[in-house]
Amino acid sequence: MVLKTDIEKAYRSQLSTVVTAGAGIPRGFLDQYQPAKKHIEVITGIRRCGKSTLMRQIMKQHYTKSSFFNFEDARIFGFNVSDFQKLEEIMPADADAYFFDEIQNVDAWEIFIRQLHDSGKKIFITGSNASLLSKELGTRLTGRHLRHELFPFSFKEFLQYKNEKKSAGAFKKYLFNGGFPEYLASENTDVLQTLLKDIVLRDIAIRHGVRGTSALMDITLFLISNIGKEHSYNNLKKNFGLGSANTVADYLNWLEDSYLLFFLPRFSYSAKSVAVNPRKVYAIDNGLVNANSLSFTDDAGRLLENIVYLYLRQQPNLNLYYFRENKECDFVVFEKRNCKAVIQACMEINSDNQHRETDGLLEAMHFFKLKEGTIVTLNQKDTLQKNGNTINIIPAHEFFSH
Repeated sequence: MVLKTDIEKAYRSQLSTVVTAGAGIPRGFLDQYQPAKKHIEVITGIRRCGKSTLMRQIMKQHYTKSSFFNFEDARIFGFNVSDFQKLEEIMPADADAYFFDEIQNVDAWEIFIRQLHDSGKKIFITGSNASLLSKELGTRLTGRHLRHELFPFSFKEFLQYKNEKKSAGAFKKYLFNGGFPEYLASENTDVLQTLLKDIVLRDIAIRHGVRGTSALMDITLFLISNIGKEHSYNNLKKNFGLGSANTVADYLNWLEDSYLLFFLPRFSYSAKSVAVNPRKVYAIDNGLVNANSLSFTDDAGRLLENIVYLYLRQQPNLNLYYFRENKECDFVVFEKRNCKAVIQACMEINSDNQHRETDGLLEAMHFFKLKEGTIVTLNQKDTLQKNGNTINIIPAHEFFSH
């Protein structure tokens, strides 16, 4: 419980900061965005990816009188569900929209949000834990909300932020530095190392009561150091001396809920096979990978594969898999039940790797009955023909500008 005077001080201070803060570069999310009239809008994404900035941009573009409150403010430590009434008394009753940042930090927050929504208010909320938000949204706010995901800067946004033109050289900078705004401003790796620790030790370990935090951190660093590689629960259990594969499964689910890591299944028409086959791991941001990897060598190829995954992951209405029969194809892209694309990621096609990269792609093309496939490279552009099939080799700076 927090004193009403302390809540009001925090509210006034936060609102003043929102009004005076710079808007930042316009996020691509806003290009075709219009607020929904009746739904609660939920913006989720990893910490420090720009959710608060996006909120400010929405406020300034679409509303004239808004109310804003950030629940991560240290001045309101101990805020609980009973304090929402005090906050409601402080906020203007005639605001045209209400914005709540990191609301997941308050247990039973959804009760207040539903009451506010039922009274006809327009509401935006953000959160950095997909599972916590989904649980409450699914129970009390079913049918009342729309969900949007926000990631660190895309390549296009990176170019705007850095004031650079699209080129292979600019893409290479993005490939290694990633898209966290705070890091790009300083290029101080402490920013990304602290972010990882906050997510693992505070958002996951404390919230879920994890006792063996060293094992959780070790698994996190191991996976970040091995992006693009397969893993299984049992192998991780053995490698890190954990008593149960279920413990590993919990750790990985929590890491994915926090948007830190993602896990790509192997394609199969059997749901059981999809569930039991090893999955490939990817990370939210290449700068975060480089700042926290224990044994990551200068393997730009895996960084490119990671960033291709992130690009595809953000496209609407797609399901992603990797393919392996005799050979491997990095990405199989489904829209509804139809395979629409097969994609490899490789820094450079040369005489040493051409057969490996093209054979895996051609096998996937044949399996899914596609006549065209794509290989994303750093700066090569070419077209290969084989047995009536077309392989398009595309430079990354063009692929990511689609």
